[in-house]
Amino acid sequence: MAGRGPPASPPPSVPLGGPGGAEWRKPASVRGRARPGGGGWRPPPGAGAPVVESGGTMRAAAGEVAGVLCLVALAAALDFGYHHTEELEAYLREVHAAHPSLTHLHSIGRSVEGRDLWVLVLGRFPTQHKIGIPEFKYVANMHGDETVGREILLHLIDYLVTNYRRDPNITQLLNNTRIHIMPTMNPDGFEATKVPHCYYSRGRYNKNGEDLNRNFPDAFESNNNTIQPETRAVMNWIKNETFVLSANLHGGALVASYTFDNGNSVTGSSEGYSRSPDDDVFIHLAKTYSFNHASMYKGTGCDSRQTFPDGITNGYSWYQLEGGMQDYNYVWGQCFEITLELSCCKYPPADQLEKFWRDNKVALVEYIKQVHLGVKGQVTDKNGNPIPNAIVEAQGRSHVCPYRTNEHGEYFLLLLPGKYVINATVPGFKSMLKTVEIRDNTGNFSALKQDFSFSEVSIRTRPASCPKTPLYQELERSSAAVKPTLHILVLMAAVILLFK
Repeated sequence: MAGRGPPASPPPSVPLGGPGGAEWRKPASVRGRARPGGGGWRPPPGAGAPVVESGGTMRAAAGEVAGVLCLVALAAALDFGYHHTEELEAYLREVHAAHPSLTHLHSIGRSVEGRDLWVLVLGRFPTQHKIGIPEFKYVANMHGDETVGREILLHLIDYLVTNYRRDPNITQLLNNTRIHIMPTMNPDGFEATKVPHCYYSRGRYNKNGEDLNRNFPDAFESNNNTIQPETRAVMNWIKNETFVLSANLHGGALVASYTFDNGNSVTGSSEGYSRSPDDDVFIHLAKTYSFNHASMYKGTGCDSRQTFPDGITNGYSWYQLEGGMQDYNYVWGQCFEITLELSCCKYPPADQLEKFWRDNKVALVEYIKQVHLGVKGQVTDKNGNPIPNAIVEAQGRSHVCPYRTNEHGEYFLLLLPGKYVINATVPGFKSMLKTVEIRDNTGNFSALKQDFSFSEVSIRTRPASCPKTPLYQELERSSAAVKPTLHILVLMAAVILLFK
């Protein structure tokens, strides 16, 4: 079965070195050494050793230079093997130490067994959001026994930091995008997988035996599962950032799957396809990955019984899934997320990892660029102050939970090239409409900019959010309630005509 298939609250996000959290500390011993038979990252001999003059005086400048050179060597020493918790943490710390102005390492929470859920942020402004720069994320190893994504994200980190200011494409990408990478959402499940298996192991689940990709609030039906610490941490992370685009990496198939995973009559599920208001954009995103992958686009799947035209599928068309992370991102996070199934074998031998990296490298980068699709801008009042919680959407693409501006008054809408009418609404005031012509600006690393200024508004709107309830279920019920009324009106009209 494929990666998305069946089978106490965490601490707040703690920045590296923050009080009470997981702070950076240079490994006292060779913590990066891989487990037997697993390959893995190994620090070079003598890493971090100070240079001392005769008499014991530290040569500060020379020591700093040597330290930087050692750190660069450490970051470059990542090999193709499986990295267990200590190796993974040590590698992320060393990358951050080697590139402190380009990266930010922090834990967004902890697993059931207390392992940190590490996120490495990369970009010109890694420590905080900057107006106009979109936020992107990759999440892997949500199912602990699906391991390819965990490893290729480490190699993506290595590729990005190594090529910054060397490769113009990567340099522009990092200068104009804030990229968040979480190599493992389920570290407990990974460590619990003692015997690698291609199809199934208990390591799929977290320590409490819960499938994290069935654990999020669902927009179509009530999800009564207890929200797990790992899930809660990701939900808080999504709430606290302005994510625009995302992908979660799985294993067990070879396909790019897109929203919706669940559905009802409102989204057309009776026809075997659950369509979102942005279905065309999701198809484009899925194809962007599959056609830049070495073979996913061929659509052959993992055996002759299952094929995926162009290497993509609507999640519901594949099979129905309740409580999934990608639907949660789209409905409540204002973030377009797809699910990437990257390997037919969930936990393949380590000697295959290099090929998996080669197969996915271009696709991983090209997919990030899509965060610059569409239109972005700010909504301000007559004094030029940002208006948070203003509703900004393209006409004909209303979301069941309206997309709103963040605390900076910013909005980001992923849209394909074409002409659109953008509707900005501040509750209690007249809406403002603007027609825009959108081009493909992904190569320029910036979406079209369109601001809105409400000259009659000089107040800050109140915080607003949608309840974590089955919003599409409620919409379906309200639609069903309207239909009998319409039938009665038609019947009455027919009776009046008959008597006339």
